[in-house]
Amino acid sequence: MPSIEQLQKIANRLRIHSLRMTTKAGSGHPTTCLSMAELMACLFFDEMQYDIKNPYGFNNDEFVLSKGHAAPILWACYAEAGIIEEEKLMNLRRITSTLEGHPTPLMPWVKAATGSLGQGLSIGAGLACAAKMDHSGSRVYVLLGDGECAEGNVWEAANTAFYCVIVDVNRLGQSRETLHGHDIDPYIKKFEAFGWNAIGIDGHSIPQILCALRNARKNKKPTAIVAKTFKGYGVTFLKDKEGWHGKALQPDQLEKALDELGPMPKINAKSFVKKPRPKKQKKLKQVFVLPKKTYPLNTLFTTREAYGHALLALGKISHAVVSIDGDVKNSSYAEEFFKKYPGRSFQSFIAEQNMVGMGIGLSARGYIPFIATFACFLCRAHDQIRMAAYSRTNTKFVGSHVGVSIGEDGPSQMGLEDLAMFRTISDCLILYPSDAYSTRACVEIMAKQKGISYLRTTRTKTPIIYKKSDTFRIGGSKVIRKSKKDTVTIIAAGITVHNSLKAYEELKKDGIFIRIVDAYSIKPIDKRGIINSLIETKNSVIVVEDHFERGGLGDEVKSILPSTAKMIHLCIKKLPRSGKSEELMDRYGISKKQVIKAVKKLIIT
Repeated sequence: MPSIEQLQKIANRLRIHSLRMTTKAGSGHPTTCLSMAELMACLFFDEMQYDIKNPYGFNNDEFVLSKGHAAPILWACYAEAGIIEEEKLMNLRRITSTLEGHPTPLMPWVKAATGSLGQGLSIGAGLACAAKMDHSGSRVYVLLGDGECAEGNVWEAANTAFYCVIVDVNRLGQSRETLHGHDIDPYIKKFEAFGWNAIGIDGHSIPQILCALRNARKNKKPTAIVAKTFKGYGVTFLKDKEGWHGKALQPDQLEKALDELGPMPKINAKSFVKKPRPKKQKKLKQVFVLPKKTYPLNTLFTTREAYGHALLALGKISHAVVSIDGDVKNSSYAEEFFKKYPGRSFQSFIAEQNMVGMGIGLSARGYIPFIATFACFLCRAHDQIRMAAYSRTNTKFVGSHVGVSIGEDGPSQMGLEDLAMFRTISDCLILYPSDAYSTRACVEIMAKQKGISYLRTTRTKTPIIYKKSDTFRIGGSKVIRKSKKDTVTIIAAGITVHNSLKAYEELKKDGIFIRIVDAYSIKPIDKRGIINSLIETKNSVIVVEDHFERGGLGDEVKSILPSTAKMIHLCIKKLPRSGKSEELMDRYGISKKQVIKAVKKLIIT
């Protein structure tokens, strides 16, 4: 166990490393590192337990640096602990280095990307939920900045109890003083209002930090340690001074700062790292081949209901699958999973940003979270979903109640932007099934595929159009009506597949034949299959989708079409209103009637 003097020496080493590496990089945030040096020294070299040889250790304590711009001091801690070589610190922010400007999982010890402020507490909550399910004994620590405490996501997460958060109240944000400046009482009162044990301390006093951490270990409530610190602490011309945020020191300024800090203290910090006691790891059963389910012919099912059936089946065959809900489980049909597997079910209530953050944390510990809510509400968490991609997570998103077809609830409840949002997410798989069988297949595909996936489900009941034996694949599509007389290819997904089928029957009576392609895989799209259909139908195509004009299926199809193609895009081009489902689809141009009209127009031209 290190002495107070030894921990102070380690803190000073962390300061010196942070200054040197940011000057070498020519960029970074050294002053925010200086404010938290004592906090980090106490956490990494007295409080936390971790095996330096195993970043994925089952019972390692977990640390989340929510104020990700302070990454240099995190890298410095890893160097002092013996996880990385000290000389590699000088590679900060280089394209060949894992020591990025903000933490990402390119560095194996980082479980989730941070730096989009306000998200770390939710990630910590997810990590804590996973550790509890694992019975690992791991503790989770999150370090927040005072500036990011203005983010609503922090207080969404504060509703979700876990272990310990430290708030570095160093007073200064990027452009001015933070919301409460150096007054730590408002932070204490806020955490207490959420039921936390909150402790105010001098964040540069090692005895006070150690005392607060001991208090946190003993207290049954989650603990918030609110630490008053000074940005730039240890260097007179930086301490508590505005205008230094995100600025590395010039070489002459570095020399001046190092003169004030003194020579690099001689101490072997690695010797103080505490290794956790060996513990048998619980293995997560990961099987993703769903048993077949029969849906009676001539019956109607919603694809959201079929999602619920598939999720329940997944829960039975795989212990890795967990469900996170935003108080809509009776609408998303995750409800039966919650009843059957309460230990793997997490209610986020109406806090979608926290819901996604928890999913990131759960995924980081090897679980596969299925995160379901109305598609429109996922838009609230676009930034968290974006960061989930940068965190290289294995998270599955499910958006129900999409498009004008939801009916009377009106535009605030209609997911009309969701495809555009998820199409921008790197390497995100997007699936949009049209019936119960295709939904079940798509859920199985998502479970098997590592990475981010999005499943778009429909509120309206629709007929069964596939068989139990039909197969589906990533980047595939299904030609569900075809003849040698086809003059136009209709590309649809979800509800518009059924509208197109109705149009097909009407047009056939007039001797007009159309090909119907169910583009259930929107990203990646079936380029070869669609182009082949297009060639056989005289380069004439109609895309029908229950989504706004920009960013959805139509744009995905446009990206693969030859310049000679004649295309009509039926989609939602005006702000919708309340009404009955059929009325709305007709009014906004995606009904059977509108498909027929578009086909005849394309044939004439």
